[in-house]
Amino acid sequence: MLNLLSILVGLVALVLAIPFSLPLLGAGNWIVLPIAVIGIGIGALSSSNGGRNFCLIVFGIAVVRLMLGGGII
Repeated sequence: MLNLLSILVGLVALVLAIPFSLPLLGAGNWIVLPIAVIGIGIGALSSSNGGRNFCLIVFGIAVVRLMLGGGII
């Protein structure tokens, strides 16, 4: 059950991360990072690793996008 909840939190973070990947919206990834961390935490409590790994990938996408934009753009 926690794995499914982690996947749902990851999907919410991914849906938010997609439009924030556009130019001039990159600062919105600061909203995505805490959501993904919550999903990672929930996934860590689960007996399965799928949800945690999915949230880690979403977190990585948001971090790379922030690095490319200098943390703001």
